[in-house]
Amino acid sequence: MSTASFAPVRTAPAHGEKPLKFSGTDFKRWHRKMLFYLTTLSLSRFLTESRPVISEGDTDSQRRNAVDAWNHSDFLCRNYILNGLDDILYSVNCSVKTSKELWDSLDKKYKTEDAGVKKFVVGRFMDFKMVDTKSVISQVQEFQIIIHDLLAEGMKINEPFQVAAIIEKLPSMWKNFKNYLKHKRKELKLEDLIVRFQIEEDSRNSEAKTYKRTMEAEAKANLIESSTNHKRKRPLNENK
Repeated sequence: MSTASFAPVRTAPAHGEKPLKFSGTDFKRWHRKMLFYLTTLSLSRFLTESRPVISEGDTDSQRRNAVDAWNHSDFLCRNYILNGLDDILYSVNCSVKTSKELWDSLDKKYKTEDAGVKKFVVGRFMDFKMVDTKSVISQVQEFQIIIHDLLAEGMKINEPFQVAAIIEKLPSMWKNFKNYLKHKRKELKLEDLIVRFQIEEDSRNSEAKTYKRTMEAEAKANLIESSTNHKRKRPLNENK
């Protein structure tokens, strides 16, 4: 057994921000932050190393001291992880003996749950539909959040696919504009697509306001004309 592998760990000053306590959700983010935090403490190797074993007949004091140092550093690492859990999860996991066992246990349990989250986000992506009663720009922003969640789950979605998906989700009143975009030969960038949507929506809103003012003016004119005609048709004896 090599004494080098059991060299005492000199814990470096922490330069990373301590992660917020993990409560059972968004494990992937907490996992990355905790790993970085332990790395700044020079403790991340204990996440993969198993506890060293010394036989009863081993009398090498230097080796025993190195193993004691390893146990001490592993104790620190394990408790940094435990203190990064909320009280309920702390109580459930505090009996785990080593950092590696604790890290592997959390990884096994919550990465499986993350797979369920991924399926949920995919379902949101597939089911998302734009409606005519809401601003297209605001709905595109909602859809972009879903795309961002997919990317955060490690799914690769390139920009042309994002552009095509957004165009395909346009509401029924945008059918002609959708067909116009789908038949454009030049590939659109996502940023350019958003600009086109903004211009088109502003134009539609302006036309809608103009149409509304025109209809209100016509209605007012018709009301005045109807009132004038009614007065002209009144019987003469009504003025007596």
